[in-house]
Amino acid sequence: MPVINNKNRKILNNIQVDFPIDSRPYKILAQKLGLSEDELIKRINQMKKDMLIRRIGGNFSPDKIGYHSTLCAAKVPESKIKLFTKTVNAYSGVTHNYKRDHEFNIWFTFIAPSVEIIKTNLEQIIKATGVKTILNLPATRVFKISANFKL
Repeated sequence: MPVINNKNRKILNNIQVDFPIDSRPYKILAQKLGLSEDELIKRINQMKKDMLIRRIGGNFSPDKIGYHSTLCAAKVPESKIKLFTKTVNAYSGVTHNYKRDHEFNIWFTFIAPSVEIIKTNLEQIIKATGVKTILNLPATRVFKISANFKL
């Protein structure tokens, strides 16, 4: 497991809550952290390779931009977990995908411009993986919380 040194800790703490909106965000962030832009980018790329960072991107409320979201729970046989998660993760609307110790062992969120697109995509996933049981639990009320991890 990668060790998080003080410079990387500062980077991680800053990019979670205070990522600059600018044409050169890494330059601004680097100046704030006392690093060169190149060093910051190299460190972030390495943390991505080490899987300390999954993605860097905007976080939007789907309902505010006219999208729909759903939580899905699937019963996936152990022998199909790798295929299933790879298939699910190939969809750009999937924002989270995780394994749980439960009868419904793979959970993921799906966001799309319409409920019909989500339904079609779930049907495609069933067909591609042979996993027959996927619960579609659409959001009826949205509760946004901030999940920031002070390191």
